[in-house]
Amino acid sequence: MKALIFLSILVILGGAYSKVESDLEWWESTIFYQIYPRSFADSDGDGIGDLKGITDKLHYIRELGVGAIWLSPIFQSPMYDFGYDISDFYAIQQEYGTMEDFEELLAKANSLDMKIVLDLVPNHTSNESMWFQEALKGNEKYYNYFVWEDGVMDDNGVMQPPNNWRSHFRGSAWEYREEVGKYYLHQFVVGQPDLNYNNPDVVEEMKNIIRFWLNKGVAGFRVDAVNCLFEVDKELYGGKYPDEPLSGRTDVDPESHDYLDHIFTKDQNETYYMVYEWRDVFDEISEKDGLPRVMMTEVYASVKDVVRYFGEGDREGAQMPFNFDLITDVDASSSAADIKRAVDKFLTYKPLDRDANWVVGNHDNSRMATRYGSALVDGINMIVLLLPGVAVTYMGEEIGLVDGFVSWEDTVDPSGCNTNDPVNYVKSSRDPERTPFQWNAEINAGFSTADKTWLPVADGFEMLNVEAQKLAERSNLKVYQALADMRLNGVFRYGRYESLALNSDVFAFKRWHNSETYVIVVNMRDTEHEVDLTYFENVTGDASVVVRSVHSPKNEGDMLQVSSLPVAGYEGIVLKMV
Repeated sequence: MKALIFLSILVILGGAYSKVESDLEWWESTIFYQIYPRSFADSDGDGIGDLKGITDKLHYIRELGVGAIWLSPIFQSPMYDFGYDISDFYAIQQEYGTMEDFEELLAKANSLDMKIVLDLVPNHTSNESMWFQEALKGNEKYYNYFVWEDGVMDDNGVMQPPNNWRSHFRGSAWEYREEVGKYYLHQFVVGQPDLNYNNPDVVEEMKNIIRFWLNKGVAGFRVDAVNCLFEVDKELYGGKYPDEPLSGRTDVDPESHDYLDHIFTKDQNETYYMVYEWRDVFDEISEKDGLPRVMMTEVYASVKDVVRYFGEGDREGAQMPFNFDLITDVDASSSAADIKRAVDKFLTYKPLDRDANWVVGNHDNSRMATRYGSALVDGINMIVLLLPGVAVTYMGEEIGLVDGFVSWEDTVDPSGCNTNDPVNYVKSSRDPERTPFQWNAEINAGFSTADKTWLPVADGFEMLNVEAQKLAERSNLKVYQALADMRLNGVFRYGRYESLALNSDVFAFKRWHNSETYVIVVNMRDTEHEVDLTYFENVTGDASVVVRSVHSPKNEGDMLQVSSLPVAGYEGIVLKMV
């Protein structure tokens, strides 16, 4: 019985969620701050962010209340896909610095009691990697590192790709190489040949890469595009990879990835067990040095598929399969009921003894302030930081950074460039959410002293930047810091949870633990309401305002009657029951 008391047991009763108080692992109560290194801080004036720039800004990140930094890929790469095409998994990209620079970053982060998590890109490598170059030379070991297939002859005797599989970046997912007389699979850009995970040598190679960085003291990995690792077993289809069925979508053209239903190239059963094998490696290193490691998996799939990455039976998997519901399911047009459904969905499907996580932005999706609107930045941050579980912040969400405009001439993202459409490229390009971080009102928003930055700085940086928000009496930055401080309270670490859509516009949730109760209220519309919070059980009488959004007419310390609470348009409020 005593042992049970100390277990972290999640309880869901009558819509409530709680975590029994115990010692949490470091990752369970922290905030993860995603940095896109190319766009964060440029220390040498070449227009490209780098590791020394990140090191110089660590105190800022620590002051946010962040305990862990996740870095998008920093490994050696020809940069066709800006680091997601890795030519050497054991080396640092020269533009970003040296291994010594990385070790300096790691040491300084440790001195500030912060963890560093790296991006692992296991699905593919670069066509400039030694592995692929050796494959082209006929080296059998490395030839078998990749997925090769014969072409097919059409009615005119012209060789065509093996099947209709489509790349995420448009066009065929197959590329012919005369050196071997076959096509290789690339589910992403042409320069990213897929690795063959049916080959034990590839499996062991990736495990060794994981060991290398964990042994350096890295606190874990975010695993990229993990559900693309395996393809269907072609022996089940006569030794040839079959065509994938049409998706039925009429809003995309035949060259688009979304034109097909990817039943043979995504979410194969073997993928989950590969993740479980990687978790064994994480635990192996953690046992050796005593530092618990975390694995975060990137999967855009049904919630039922996503939660399988936690593990099955006695096999442990990722501690944090990313929950993208606040990106994919809702936006500025969503109602309070939509928000409630999106929030509650992951809590409902995840295993009872696992943590939820909350993500509203990243380097692949339009920024949170653009999707929800700048007026809702504080309200959305209240949701992300005060819901039960782990919070993830994409750099700039703390100040309400918005997408930048990147012209066709300045566009570099292959997802946009491959459209060959100077008008509609922006619908596909990820450059707008990757524009440089805005530090101050100086040249290039303080990101770089270069004459030209790798992507243009967003308009309006003179007003929207960190320095301005530090000096302002009220700002998104200061609200964010207040919310981060609140996460240290036991109510938000261990407390129970319940949510309500009070009407079509106002979403609210309650957190309580022992004798303390908080209610968070977010109005999704620019419409005033008077709401009754007594629909929550045991919420009566008065409450005090603890944190309020920037444009809220209320002030901290105001006492309000919960049975008739006035809520201004787009207002976000954190209330403590008295």
